[in-house]
Parts: sequence; C-alpha cells; structure tokens
Amino acid sequence: MLGVALAACGQATQEPGETTDRDLGIGHVHGLGIDPADGALYVAGHYGLFKITSPATATRGSDRDQDHMGFTITGPKTFLASGHPSAEDVSPERPPHLGLIKSTDAGLTWKTLSEDGSADFHSIQPAGDNLYAYDSQTSKVWRSIDGGATWTQGTEEKVIDLGADTGQPSRLYATTPDGLKVSEDGGLKYNDVTKAPLLSHIDVVTGDVLVGAGADGQIHISQDAGKTWSAVGKLPGQAAAFTAVDRRRLLAAMEDGTVLVSKDGGKSFTTAFSPAS
Repeated sequence: MLGVALAACGQATQEPGETTDRDLGIGHVHGLGIDPADGALYVAGHYGLFKITSPATATRGSDRDQDHMGFTITGPKTFLASGHPSAEDVSPERPPHLGLIKSTDAGLTWKTLSEDGSADFHSIQPAGDNLYAYDSQTSKVWRSIDGGATWTQGTEEKVIDLGADTGQPSRLYATTPDGLKVSEDGGLKYNDVTKAPLLSHIDVVTGDVLVGAGADGQIHISQDAGKTWSAVGKLPGQAAAFTAVDRRRLLAAMEDGTVLVSKDGGKSFTTAFSPAS
C-alpha cells in the first residue's frame, strides 16, 4: 500500500467571530497554480490564498483566511476552490464546508457556485467541458458538465489526487493508497494502472503524457497513458501539493511550506518560496 498522508481538514485556530492581527502564515499547502494573466505563482494553503512575489514574500489575496483544501486555476484570474470558511465566517448554524467557490479577480473575492455547507472538495480537476472534484464527505469523485453548478456522484474510492485532460474528458486518473487507477467513464468504474509506480500526485499534461510525484519524492513521466514510466528527477521528500503546468513547468510544495519549481520537466528544481522559520 502507498504510504501517503492524506491532507487533514481543519479550521484556523481562532474561535468563531474572533479577530486577530497576528500572521498565521500559509499553513499546510493544498494547491498550486500559475495565473496565465500575469504568470504569477499562487499558493493555496490552510490559512488562505497567497501570491508569491519573491522567494521570501507571500501576499494574501484577500482578508479571508479560509482553508483551501482544493484549488485550481482555470483561466486568467479565474480560480476554483473548496475547503472550509475563514474564522470570521464560522458559526454554529453553518456547516464548515465551502462547497465549490469561484473567483474571477485572482482570489480577491469569491462567490459560491454549489454545494455550500455540504461538499468539501480536496481535488478539483477541469477536463474540457467536464469538471471533476473529489468530495471528502462522500469519498466519491463528483462530475459536472455545467462548470460546477450541478453534479453527478461517481463510485466511492479513496482518492488522493486527480488527473484528466481536455482531449479525453471522460478518462480520469486517480492516485489512491492502493496505487494509480484510471476510469474511462468519468469516475463510475476504476481499473488499476498495473505498471504505474507508487504515486501521491498525478497530472495529465496532454494526451497520453502523465506526470506524477511519488511518496518518496521521485518524479515519474509516462508518454503512453501509463503503460511505461521513466524516473526523471527527485524532490527532497514527499510533496504536499503538486501541479504540472505543462510538460516542462512543474510546481511542488513540501511539507514545511517550501515551494519548488522545475522548468525542465522535473530533472531539477529551484526554490520559488521559502517560509520564514
């Protein structure tokens, strides 16, 4: 079985209604992305969404420290996310799940699209006209064909990360504690990818090209839809979050919040951001 620690759901440390001036930092990183509007790197963490402006500076996108358990960038300044509300928005009457939320101004403001209070999506994956999301509350991958307004629930599966591609929107890859699996019907039925290495994260770059990060930090690439794999480089440890922007640009966040970037398909990585110790 794959020794992967599933990302824990959690709230900020403030009590409901409490405000504070102290800097909570980013917290555990759950998502990464590049905004095509300006090429900026964004880090979605336990205490909010941050824009990386230098290797030592992360600027919070808004005054909310909501916990982004799932995050993806779908277009210029257009982000989708899920997770838990900020401390200012928590109340005993409100279930602590954001459902699917969307920003069209690079994270400055957000609006709810669906499932407010019920769904907690830990992986959000667009694929053409399809949108996939793994809900931690039902342990199922949900599929939407209308941008996340309505959903169809798939088969229960222990999913860590999802990967899909515009060219084959019904083919969905999922990393699980038992190995990499693939569904050809949008998450209704899964089959083992028997030749795949043990992966914690997976992305479909284009067509049959897959890029994955192993629990040991090894970066693996397949150019034939998972039939064969090559090890190309290695991270210093297991990634907390991983995104393949394209075939050459890879983003990885480590458990301590350090964000690494590769511009050569995973052969080497440089530090894009390092949190203050």
